Amino acid sequence: MEPGVWTAIGLSLKVAGWATLITLVLGVSVGFLLARGRFPGRDLLDTLLTLPMVMPPTVLGYYLLVLIGRQGWLGGWLYDRFGINLIFTWQGAVIAAAVVAFPLVFKPARAAFEAVDGQLEQAARVLGISEIGIFFRVTLPLAWRGILAGVLLAFARALGEFGATLMVAGSIPGKTQTLSIAVYEAVQAGQDGLANTLVLITSAICIGVLLLAGRLAPGRIARH
Repeated sequence: MEPGVWTAIGLSLKVAGWATLITLVLGVSVGFLLARGRFPGRDLLDTLLTLPMVMPPTVLGYYLLVLIGRQGWLGGWLYDRFGINLIFTWQGAVIAAAVVAFPLVFKPARAAFEAVDGQLEQAARVLGISEIGIFFRVTLPLAWRGILAGVLLAFARALGEFGATLMVAGSIPGKTQTLSIAVYEAVQAGQDGLANTLVLITSAICIGVLLLAGRLAPGRIARH
């Protein structure tokens, strides 16, 4: 394979890995908050956080440009204050992939937390265990399979992200050109052999991740 292929694979895995880590932390935190919290606007917040799952990636990319671009309120502040520019960088690609993949962790995490028997948590409180202790010793161990399945789906989604990533990070070989963008560029350049190789690699990784996620699905585990 061409050296550029390995570069695209490595960059894609790095972007997907960091994006998955971000979605894991935020998705589990927000999923737990909405599963246990009762406050006005909870359903609206759930809807807004789920939007990246159904919204066109190019629209998400535009929103991200407005937010973290040089002229955006957050991007402008980061650049003026710290000299940080997120546009056309692999860090920008991570943010785009994380936003797109977030619902795939958040929704399963919320469902997994809601499926945990509240009586077990209450029994832990009676025994004097702190709320943090209850989360890590009771709630999370009972919900981890559903969360992990969502994390794997988020990784596969982040690995294949194209639209939002292209708008935010562009297509700079060796810097922001992920596998999906490399496929697009290869097709545009008429390099069918390279495009086929990249598609097969991406498909193999995603199929492996989906098979693993399927085996970890709570319903499948319960049937076995």
